[in-house]
Amino acid sequence: MRIDTLLAAGPTRSFEFFPPKSAEESTTLTATLHDLETLRPSFVSVTYRGGRESRQRTFDLVTDIERSGQLVSMAHLICVGHSRDEMREILRSYLEAGVVNVMALGGDIPNDPALVVSDFRHAIELVELAREVGEFSVGVAAHPLGHPRSTSRASDRRHLAEKLRLADFAVTQFLFELGDWTTLVGELAEFGVTKPVLPGIMPVTTLSGVPRMAQMGAAVPAALVARLETANARGGPAAVRSEGVRAAGELSEQLLDAGAPGLHFYTLNRSTATREIHEKIYGPDGVRRGRPTE
Repeated sequence: MRIDTLLAAGPTRSFEFFPPKSAEESTTLTATLHDLETLRPSFVSVTYRGGRESRQRTFDLVTDIERSGQLVSMAHLICVGHSRDEMREILRSYLEAGVVNVMALGGDIPNDPALVVSDFRHAIELVELAREVGEFSVGVAAHPLGHPRSTSRASDRRHLAEKLRLADFAVTQFLFELGDWTTLVGELAEFGVTKPVLPGIMPVTTLSGVPRMAQMGAAVPAALVARLETANARGGPAAVRSEGVRAAGELSEQLLDAGAPGLHFYTLNRSTATREIHEKIYGPDGVRRGRPTE
């Protein structure tokens, strides 16, 4: 099943995982997949940590999920550091394995590009190659606050619009405020681009996670930090976690009310917080419950 087809049929809900790099991580991910499978997500995506070994783990995990027939999968691909021939072969391998959904990413440019053979600098080049190789449904990344390497917000939006014209949909970096998504979608529309943009959801469940999220390009708003600090003063880490999950659930409802084409949950390979948010929004049959009337 193609993700663009799923999006055309109505709002989606999707979960993102990263490939395990140890037996312990593999055990955790297996349990998480089994648990979240019961929620009947529209699709799941698997990230790519970088390097040949990680790329193979992503390939193995995605193709295993696809072969199981229980879940629709999407593979993340990073093009920087690859030759066109190598990337073309990777794309063909996915098609042969029955995987038709890919997330086209650029990746980090090496400090010394001369040390790495690369025919790519930007994700749009990978989107173009995927179109050349086969009938893929192609997703791209969107950064509501701007890509870290962008020289300006205007430049970021211009390049994102160009990329999304060629792709089928976008998935955002995790965000924390409704306005981040609505502003992004509105600015893309000014370029005539109205492809689906899935907002990324990841609850802040610890105060120690706040600076890490900022380093990842998604600073936690001061109002949310204050809310978590108040919870911590009242009930410690458990209260912080509950408040973070509650805030993510509220944001999810706001996004759906505003017309978001779905929700994309960053799971960190664990199911508990994602399941809690999901259950606040959807019923046991996967249909949105809607807000209770006052």
